Amino acid sequence: MNKTKKIEALFFVLRDLCAIGIALLISLLLIFMVSEDPWGSFRLFLFGPLQTVSRMGYLVEKMIPLLFTGVGTSLMVRCGQMNMGSEGAFYLGGVVCTAAAVRLALPAGVHPLVCMLLAGAAGAVACGITAVLHTKFHALTIVTSLMMNYVCLYFGMYFINHPLWDTASGFKASYKYAETALLPRLFTKTNIHAGLFFAIAAVIFGHILLEKSSFGYRIKMVGTNPSFAKYSGINVTATIIICELIGGFLAGFGGAVEQLGMYKRFEYQGLSGHGFDGVMIAVIAGNNPKYIPLAALFLAYVRVGAEATARMSDVPPELVSIVQSIVIMLVVAEKFLAGWKHRVITRESMKSLDTGEVK
Repeated sequence: MNKTKKIEALFFVLRDLCAIGIALLISLLLIFMVSEDPWGSFRLFLFGPLQTVSRMGYLVEKMIPLLFTGVGTSLMVRCGQMNMGSEGAFYLGGVVCTAAAVRLALPAGVHPLVCMLLAGAAGAVACGITAVLHTKFHALTIVTSLMMNYVCLYFGMYFINHPLWDTASGFKASYKYAETALLPRLFTKTNIHAGLFFAIAAVIFGHILLEKSSFGYRIKMVGTNPSFAKYSGINVTATIIICELIGGFLAGFGGAVEQLGMYKRFEYQGLSGHGFDGVMIAVIAGNNPKYIPLAALFLAYVRVGAEATARMSDVPPELVSIVQSIVIMLVVAEKFLAGWKHRVITRESMKSLDTGEVK
């Protein structure tokens, strides 16, 4: 059993690496088709994010919100719920954070924390409604969560475009956040902010919750076989609802961190895409929180590299979408390299039987 788990873990890593390698190879071929300097463009795509301090900072800035939505989504999926509501929860969290950052007068150390907690609560409500609809009325989670995204969007837009709209700004945006609510910068020449520590804490929390706690065991049991979980005495309904509340809280919290760390006022006029990116990252990471940072780093690296290539060469920015799509298709393809895994597991099992080992 131990050998089988090790082989499956190795298979997961190798499959992702092969998917990334194939995507990069196809990207190179596409660059050769459209660029007059293909090797220079490809080098810029691969190493551009590391060439300047500002780009490396931009890389980390892009990663921070993805860690929240990636961990939140992975927890919900491990509980058997394909909840896409992180997108709406992230947006709604940003709106609630804005209201708290604009309207509340609190000390500098307390103000951002209150904003983020309120935003997390709003995100939990957004995903919690989906959980209740599924457990009480058997509504399809993926459908209701997608619809909830639009509820969150238009609910938030009303407040941003009316009660919180700063008419003196010259465009549709909220009043400026109070200085006491903003997260401090960590480094000069970059916009990396203190939200990085909260993002790291979210990853650690997700890993401990899922792998080191009894509730994490219940999450995995419900996600694997809800009927057996119920027969074993696990409250399936409560587990699903609590898990989705946690996932929504993390997404909403991440929305607040992004607003207070990167902006002076709320400027979104639509869904930001961070929640959907979280789904993508969760898929790449195999819905395992401890791999979320690597998946977020990959996605952020590809995007920063594509942006640098688009600005400094003749390669179009759509390249990044092609790379993302190929990687996702190969990672989620269950049969990709499955034959290799089956042969290795069979060979190791036969060796164990021949030597009399019991693993």
